[in-house]
Amino acid sequence: MHWKTLDDMDLAGKTVLVRVDINVPVEDGVVTDTTRIDRIAPTVRDILGAGGKPVLMAHFGRPKGKVVPEMSLGLIRETVEEVLGVPVRFASDCIGGPAKTAVAALAPGEVLLLENTRFHEGETANDPMFAASLAALGEAYVNDAFSAAHRAHASTEGIARLLPSAAGRLMEAELKALQAALGTPERPVVAVVGGAKVSTKLELLSNLVRKVDHLVIGGGMANTFLAAKGIDVGKSLAEHEMTDTANEILARADEAACEIILPSDVVVAREFAAGAASETVAADACPPDAMILDAGPESVARIEVVFEAARTLIWNGPLGAFEIAPFDTATNAAASKAAALTAAGSLISVAGGGDTVAALNKSGAADQFTYVSTAGGAFLEWMEGKELPGVAALERA
Repeated sequence: MHWKTLDDMDLAGKTVLVRVDINVPVEDGVVTDTTRIDRIAPTVRDILGAGGKPVLMAHFGRPKGKVVPEMSLGLIRETVEEVLGVPVRFASDCIGGPAKTAVAALAPGEVLLLENTRFHEGETANDPMFAASLAALGEAYVNDAFSAAHRAHASTEGIARLLPSAAGRLMEAELKALQAALGTPERPVVAVVGGAKVSTKLELLSNLVRKVDHLVIGGGMANTFLAAKGIDVGKSLAEHEMTDTANEILARADEAACEIILPSDVVVAREFAAGAASETVAADACPPDAMILDAGPESVARIEVVFEAARTLIWNGPLGAFEIAPFDTATNAAASKAAALTAAGSLISVAGGGDTVAALNKSGAADQFTYVSTAGGAFLEWMEGKELPGVAALERA
């Protein structure tokens, strides 16, 4: 991968269009989680430090090409200003007169936030005229929204064809972490893939068995694989119609010399509820009236041995029903082990996608992982081996 970073750009005196992801949760007019805003701060700070004028472009919700007042970025301007610690102005449109006027009035040391790009149909259609209208506002383009890089939109792909372009600090960190995990990783490589359904992660599993040395499968997905091997999983969540597919993945892993690790013991219960009575049994001994809700201690011990021998770990999804104790035990234990090995310098650990961030935060291990991505869909598509339009555009630039 080859792309420019902020260090390769002369930004002094230039208006810099910065694609960010600040699609944050809002309840009763209050931003409840500023993580995505926190993560763009280094890019904004460095552009200001280089003498540039940052103009932020972003989407907010899914207005589908129409102006929806409840999805105006003006609603979060004050929060963005508080987090960035510099004056943040707002333009009532992302193109045309309001945007041009706001850009012209922007003073050194200030930031401009443009209105929701998805208020225009041209954004998601990657319309060349809309991309040109955006590009007309600045002299350089920085993409700091890896989480939107799997979309070929005007503000993520089209504009990079029209202006000198570079990756922002967050985009740079994401790409370096993923390159270290799947591009040119230190071996052995182990991947943890959990979640409810095999059907949602077919491409991911098919790609990983060709890239990693060990593949740990957990959650409801593991039940489907156990069933494919002829094991009765009782009333457990499982996609019995996917057993042929699961067996195909097992066969591909065997051909690629990738060891697939399934639970050898499991925690079962008759109901999924806090305080529900549970017991640990062998994976092939689930009672017919019970459901598998977590991997057992023997399984965790095996995973920890694999972690100790590995040099690189990729993690996507929990090992069990982590939302309710005690069915978070396996996820917490394995995450803590990975965190300890990372802290000791013996493991590179990269995680992201779906429930992964929530599970690792709940375990208290997230802060010690090498990198935890909040990118969701883009992280998964990268792991599936797909080209991301926003990244490809930077490489072409």
